[in-house]
Amino acid sequence: MGKIKKDTSLRKSILQASITGQLVSDVERETETGKQLLDRIIEERNKKLLAEWEEKLKENPKAKKPTQIVASEIAEDEIPFEIPENWCWCRLGEICYKIGDIDHKMPKEVVDGIPYISPRDFTETDIDFINAKKISQEDFNDLSKKMKPKRGDIIFPRYGTIGTVRLVNVDFNFLVSYSCCTISSMRTFVSEIFIFYALQSKHIKDEIEKYINKTTQPNVGLESIKQFLFPLPPLAVQNAIVAKLEEVLPLVDAYENVVLQKEELKNALPDKVKKAILQEAIQGKLTEDWRKTATIEETGKQLLDRIIEERNTKLLAEWEEAKKKNPKAKKPTLIVASEIDEEEIPFEVPDSWCWCRLGDVGDWKAGSTPSRSNPKFYNGNIPWLKTGDLTDDFVDVIPECISEIALESCSIRLNPVGSVLIAMYGATIGKLGILNIEATTNQACCACITHEPISNKYLFYYLMSQKKALTEKAEGGAQPNISREKLVIHPFPLPPLAEQKKIVEILEQMLLLCEKLGG
Repeated sequence: MGKIKKDTSLRKSILQASITGQLVSDVERETETGKQLLDRIIEERNKKLLAEWEEKLKENPKAKKPTQIVASEIAEDEIPFEIPENWCWCRLGEICYKIGDIDHKMPKEVVDGIPYISPRDFTETDIDFINAKKISQEDFNDLSKKMKPKRGDIIFPRYGTIGTVRLVNVDFNFLVSYSCCTISSMRTFVSEIFIFYALQSKHIKDEIEKYINKTTQPNVGLESIKQFLFPLPPLAVQNAIVAKLEEVLPLVDAYENVVLQKEELKNALPDKVKKAILQEAIQGKLTEDWRKTATIEETGKQLLDRIIEERNTKLLAEWEEAKKKNPKAKKPTLIVASEIDEEEIPFEVPDSWCWCRLGDVGDWKAGSTPSRSNPKFYNGNIPWLKTGDLTDDFVDVIPECISEIALESCSIRLNPVGSVLIAMYGATIGKLGILNIEATTNQACCACITHEPISNKYLFYYLMSQKKALTEKAEGGAQPNISREKLVIHPFPLPPLAEQKKIVEILEQMLLLCEKLGG
């Protein structure tokens, strides 16, 4: 079952409302418009540029005079939505002291050093400095000359999770990977927290989409980020919006978490109920009342003995036939019921049941993969199943087929309708199916043809209940697997035949209700 994502639509709506002027109104202490504020910001930035130039002239009389900053002209058709009259549209780069990144060099990792963070160190709401990569003081000194983050700055990823911003709320030294830019605002004039929230809005997501470079690794350039259209309210309004957001968003987060937990419970509950029902079924608890009135004509032990006797009779008959052609044909070893040690038995079963092994109730065989280099082996009419085709249900359609030549040439079995399948390798380990069509399988799948008259559906549901136990027996590293040898010796609780059928009947009714419970 895939992980359920939190529904953040309410949060997104509130953030969008905050930058369109719909979240607050009639703010006191509002003494200037957004346009007047923008003019003051640009004036201050130009003063700073000239002051820096004056300083450079002391060392270099030929230092070039900087170009003065002027407010951008924003065309009518660029404006994405209406904002209050006392706000104004500008560019993000105009209201920030600096938007930049470090040199595109990959510093070496050291054991104990200064945190070097990237988006992979972002937690759900913060930054994990403790587990981040560490770099040397020397690399920090070199790389931080261009851009050194400080409290109140905003980290903006330019690759991967583009625009998933984080606000810096620490005072110690750290560095930000060049996969991000650092946004340092003019804090005397603009609330960095207002910018932080605005950068999470749908409007900024649209701006990112407008400027994104859709290459092999999509990214947004520094100059593009500076060009983002930005709705600028008066400072008093910015502060009022931040206050309102910090009042409302924790409540929104709590609400969204409750909804998420409800959805997770809704999805998990049927699964938990299903597991509980399966466990009750294989312990004989679902048929407890049925047994009180049923007449048990043949116990599980008697059924097992009968199956073994019939299998031995067949073996001897085949030997008699073989002797007609070869008088020295070796007499087969007769089958005997498996011995089950006391410590192997995982739970008690009714007296009319018996414990045996999976190998006692069916013929288990893994398939194989015909050589892909032989074109005659494929595109035939014999279904060839891979573990990805298993869905814990009946198998009716199999996308790939092999040929008659492949079936004759390779170590592969055509399994009849009703065969029970289990995936033995990798990510799909433990996945199950029952064939509704004749089919072969690859080597990662084991098929069981149950011995008559064992119920293949009862076996299927038993295996469903044993997924965890069987998976725990898997071995291997990157691609763990359950071997056929381990499968066939796994304990199996065998009820009388009539009770197997009754268990299946009850299970199918209850599991259908489980599915309805899940909606």
